[in-house]
Amino acid sequence: MDMPRRCLAFALPLLLASAALSRADEQTLRVMSFNIRTATAPDGEDAWPQRSELLVKVIRDFDPDVLGVQEAQRSQLDELTAAMPELAKAGVGREAGGGGEYSAVFYRESRFDLASAGTFWLSDDRDKPGSRTWGNNLPRICTWARLLDRDNERRSLVLNTHWDHESQPARRRSGKLMAEEVRAKTSAGDPVLVMGDFNCGERDPAMTALTCDGELLSDTFRAIHPDEKNFHTFNGFGKKPNKQKIDAILATPQWRVLDAEIVRTHEGERYPSDHYPVTATVTLKKPRGSKGK
Repeated sequence: MDMPRRCLAFALPLLLASAALSRADEQTLRVMSFNIRTATAPDGEDAWPQRSELLVKVIRDFDPDVLGVQEAQRSQLDELTAAMPELAKAGVGREAGGGGEYSAVFYRESRFDLASAGTFWLSDDRDKPGSRTWGNNLPRICTWARLLDRDNERRSLVLNTHWDHESQPARRRSGKLMAEEVRAKTSAGDPVLVMGDFNCGERDPAMTALTCDGELLSDTFRAIHPDEKNFHTFNGFGKKPNKQKIDAILATPQWRVLDAEIVRTHEGERYPSDHYPVTATVTLKKPRGSKGK
């Protein structure tokens, strides 16, 4: 029997309120990964001063709780901090002296306490700043932050990286090293999110080395869009798109993915970066044996 229209009109607001309450109970985490393109690149009309305002708008529109940026220089980080003072950050530059590009992790300071953080180099000398031993011409890093979430009193680990754009051996070694790091840092059972510009496709051996073919980590985008064909994340400022999905947010099995997108915002011919940012909304699954909250 169909519900009378009058009853449906009365019930609909209650259903919507119930759904909103359910979402609030999820204690969701909004995550964004964004290669913002360096400020010193010779990009002409697409140079940083021409697009920084749009880039900040894209970030603010999503309003992330955790944000990982790649190719960021200190001056850009300072601008982002000034525009979004609610976000604190962790990370260092990849060069031996601490300068150069960052793979910084921003986090909402009103929600998280920073339990610990650090950066390691993607090389055989992982603790030596500026080291590069796998054939890559530039140093490559991974910055990590262990965050205590005041909303649910649980810790989680976030890693942010930018793999080499030229050397496949370096990317593959990076995947293996980071997989080892994820395992080591999750020995206490902490859930992990890994984000970055990986400079390789989803089924590349370097990526499967990191994800352990999906057993250790899985792509949040594919959890929501398993059959999506329009998935490239490099756009070349709208001029030279790459057909691969080289940017990703990966999650360990403790996370449940509620939403994930590739954000293609642009204003006419103005793009915020030569990469599209990727986003994910996730929530922690209840620990086994837990009852209620």
